[in-house]
Amino acid sequence: MSHTVTLLGKPGCHLCDDARDVIARVVDGLGADAAVTVDEKSILDDDALYQQYWEQIPVVLIDGEQHTFWRVDERRLAEALTANG
Repeated sequence: MSHTVTLLGKPGCHLCDDARDVIARVVDGLGADAAVTVDEKSILDDDALYQQYWEQIPVVLIDGEQHTFWRVDERRLAEALTANG
């Protein structure tokens, strides 16, 4: 199963840097066969994203659905990306 992980944040956000590192570790740990695409968007570039998420960044979406915000749990993210169905 393929997934898209989207990190919503903004420049200069230290929690966003931490989230980016966690996402990279999880995706790398899934191996080359994992079909995971990672995308990053700044809430400063999109008024709708800013209005919806400015108090929660970083926000992680999996396939467009909010998975978590503020702190990313490695184990929980890996489980979500490897769950069947």
